[in-house]
Amino acid sequence: MCRHIAYVGEPVALGEVLLRPEYALVRQSWEPRMQRHGTVNADGFGVGWYADGDPEPGRYRRQGPIWGDETFTDLARVVRSHALLAAVRDATEAGADGEAAAAPYAAGRLLFSHNGAVKGWPGSLAGPAAALPAERLLSLAARNDSALIWALVRHRAEAGDDVPDAVAETVREVAAAAPGSRLNLLVTDGATITATAWGDTLWYLTVPGRRTAVASEPYDDDPLWREVPDRTLLVATRTDVLLTPLKEPTA
Repeated sequence: MCRHIAYVGEPVALGEVLLRPEYALVRQSWEPRMQRHGTVNADGFGVGWYADGDPEPGRYRRQGPIWGDETFTDLARVVRSHALLAAVRDATEAGADGEAAAAPYAAGRLLFSHNGAVKGWPGSLAGPAAALPAERLLSLAARNDSALIWALVRHRAEAGDDVPDAVAETVREVAAAAPGSRLNLLVTDGATITATAWGDTLWYLTVPGRRTAVASEPYDDDPLWREVPDRTLLVATRTDVLLTPLKEPTA
């Protein structure tokens, strides 16, 4: 379906995370090792990163495969950041949204990605969508399930939920409306990473005080990588990782 990764820690060139490791995200676009759904992630890609002194991240997104974009290779070589979120996309359905459908989505300080698919989309989310203001529905970043899930997360966060609660409750809500959905969400504000393992693989690597990476699959064979159990909420900083079980929604 997709592969994604978030990083917080010591400033590094984007390529040190996304290009240089043996099984980095770029390689995962054509040769993922653990992807359960789909085989090639060539329907778009994106990266968002944070610059010192600027509260909002920058983004670079494109419609085609990451391996064919020379501009990205140059950008990843020279741009440095203490935090990033990147994704490569295997579209569930063909669409006309182009790079607008490529993660990461953004709002203020937040970057967002969804690895998975909503069962019965779009009809299955008619109920959750009805709770959103009309202007939010009309301004969705793209016409896909990921964009609507992002709108649901934002709606909860803007209503006062902290980001982990907004993510966890959105996953439960969507899972109740569309059983069998795959809902691996990934959010960062540049300091904290929030993620869910719900129907697909999720791993993390942390070197306390230095860096933490959370990804669909490990980008190398470092023994510090740990797999996140399914139905789990992860909240991580560069110094700590907290895992909390997510309960299945009840009928």
